Amino acid sequence: MTRKYFGTDGVRGRVGEAPITPDFVMRLGYAAGTTLVAREHLPAGEHPAVLIGKDTRISGYMLEAALEAGFAAAGVDVMLTGPLPTPAIAYLTRALRLQAGVVISASHNLYPDNGIKFFSAGGAKLPDAVEAEIEARLEQPIACAAPGMLGKARRIDDAAGRYIEFCKSTFPTELDLRGLKIVVDCAHGAAYHIAPKVFHELGAEVQAIGASPNGLNINDKVGATSPQALLQAVQAQGADIGIALDGDGDRLMMADAAGRLYDGDQLLYVIARQRLQAGGLTGVVGTLMTNLGMEHTLAKLGVPLARARVGDRYVLETLIERGWKLGGENSGHIICLDRHTTGDGIVSALQVLAALRLQRHTLEQASAGLTLYPQTLVNVRLPNGFDWQQRPEIESARAAAEQALGASGRVLLRASGTEPLLRVMVEGREAQQVAALARGIADAVERAAA
Repeated sequence: MTRKYFGTDGVRGRVGEAPITPDFVMRLGYAAGTTLVAREHLPAGEHPAVLIGKDTRISGYMLEAALEAGFAAAGVDVMLTGPLPTPAIAYLTRALRLQAGVVISASHNLYPDNGIKFFSAGGAKLPDAVEAEIEARLEQPIACAAPGMLGKARRIDDAAGRYIEFCKSTFPTELDLRGLKIVVDCAHGAAYHIAPKVFHELGAEVQAIGASPNGLNINDKVGATSPQALLQAVQAQGADIGIALDGDGDRLMMADAAGRLYDGDQLLYVIARQRLQAGGLTGVVGTLMTNLGMEHTLAKLGVPLARARVGDRYVLETLIERGWKLGGENSGHIICLDRHTTGDGIVSALQVLAALRLQRHTLEQASAGLTLYPQTLVNVRLPNGFDWQQRPEIESARAAAEQALGASGRVLLRASGTEPLLRVMVEGREAQQVAALARGIADAVERAAA
């Protein structure tokens, strides 16, 4: 299905450039609102209602106002939370029995970017078909609802507290985090006033970094996509564990006391092993980017791995199709469907910590059974309209790399769903070979795109 505006995670782009402009976002709110009105069968006179949250980007104020106007024009009531992690909006939409949730965020991108993503009434990402319906309505002019049917707006003052309690409820009641010193990197993002409180209230000694947002510093040299700040803080503070979230709080990286970093595949493995020991694991969903070592290790444990398209929405779809509960991406999106309806960095960290407590292991010990193959990822920026799939020199470079790796490695080329990038991934048993092959393919792409 070809979509004009929606990518793998909503609508995203540079603020002030189409489509992230106030007029478009107002039209998007109206189109989403009219779609909801058409799909809902509410009692006469009752308005559908949506929840709108955002991260800490300065542009969030402008886009929030534009969305609110669009929804109100469609006759949809709006509830506003202010800065709150993406998974918090998914939870509260479901808990408050609303028709949809909306998040204003560009996730791990820097502040000049922003985006809009939607959750269904059940707290899951919208299916492609509903996004296509919203896109179709974007082509229609705004026809404001009658004055008496316009939507209203109000703020939810206790949204943060509700979500903190929800996160804590996903941690076993018989356990606590007493005796642990934890560094929490909030990426100057939406979890800055949430994550430190969750871990502190469960008993940990918490040192927060990346917790002073100013509208311009989100994800800037901090957070899950810039883990060096976490590694330095863990060692400087003599902490036991480090936890890094991204700007909207749905992505997770962790570090141990020795300053070793653990990615999404390793953390997913720790959770999977604990679920397997507890007798509650039938399979794990990864993506095309999931390390081949993860697949081989799970197979030795008798656990099948299914690969979905890249993007946590596709991991979720595959989990639902197979009736499984655990999946994720090596980028740090982890979905525990027995705890939440979407990927949640805080909840995922709590599942890892619960596994460590129950097994009486360190992160190093708990992940020791997993051997990851060397994997190199190179991002190549593409000019607008460049069709890399039709360039024979790129295909030739890919084929040569696959031949060199044989059956002991993989090559994956895919366009990013959120940025104008081609992601070149090569994986195999020899790190030097993998790096050289990835660089060779990336050079071929850059020459072709020049």
